[in-house]
Amino acid sequence: MIETLKQLVIEGGKINEEQAIALSQCNDKEALYEAAHQITRHFMGDKFDTCSIINAKSGNCSENCKWCAQSGHYNTKVTLYPLLPAEECVRHAVHNRKQGIGRFALVTSGKRLSGKEIQLLSGIVGNIKEACDIKCCASLGLLDKEQLKVLRDSGVENYHCNIETAPSYFRTLCTTHTIEEKMETINQARELGFRICSGGIIGMGETMEQRIEMALFLQREQVYSIPLNMLQPIPGTPLGDTPLLSEEEFLTTIALFRFINPQAYLRFSGGRALMSRKAQQKALYIGINAAIIGDLLTTIGSRVEEDKVLFTEAGYSLTRDTDWVG
Repeated sequence: MIETLKQLVIEGGKINEEQAIALSQCNDKEALYEAAHQITRHFMGDKFDTCSIINAKSGNCSENCKWCAQSGHYNTKVTLYPLLPAEECVRHAVHNRKQGIGRFALVTSGKRLSGKEIQLLSGIVGNIKEACDIKCCASLGLLDKEQLKVLRDSGVENYHCNIETAPSYFRTLCTTHTIEEKMETINQARELGFRICSGGIIGMGETMEQRIEMALFLQREQVYSIPLNMLQPIPGTPLGDTPLLSEEEFLTTIALFRFINPQAYLRFSGGRALMSRKAQQKALYIGINAAIIGDLLTTIGSRVEEDKVLFTEAGYSLTRDTDWVG
């Protein structure tokens, strides 16, 4: 079955929900991982996309997402601060670019930024573009089309808005906004010419069938950059005591996402530090071909160099053009 479905995908076909569930239940995990690896290499070659992020505004979010340290509904002891000064964002962007990172994302807490904050942030993007040639991404919440246009005109190329989980499970985790609102922002951003980045968090109590639902949803929406976070339970949040996902279950999830989204960048994101180096190497073999890397200015150098070794040892090139369409 694994070989048949692998060949179907390589020949341009799509597996359905029933077939994906059958793959998830197969006992021969190594055969599943090998097939996903072959799909990855067939469609994506050795290209690997790197990006880094800065938390440009932190805490006191109005939304009640059960996993999130930024939510004002929970006592998580997160550091609170408004939009960072332009100089600090530029310094981080330039430092990241010097480390060979291709993209820099400005991430803010809150449902959406105000009009004034959008203007300030657009100015920051302009300053970054003047200082270096790093590509700019943004994750600023549920912006409207007018706000998105200001952002696009400033030079932001990619817009990130996670769907977070399967549509059928989202309401269990968040009641202050909906998947439909997220998709409205994503669709408006796409209309304005942004490349879209959207994924979610694995291990929040969802079933494997719901992970498959999520992967199929992203396939239908033609998302080609998919961050896959492993839940890192935050004390003080409703999911603070959630048991950690097993490495095998996360690896199986990566394989299924690769079967369903053969031409996507599957991106290592939050929670990677919870995984052993061996499991990270296996994930890269199976289908992870992008990553958020880097850290604060004081530690970024060693972290980035370590990650570069990890990725190149997995057979990836860090110098190829990795822009996606849509």
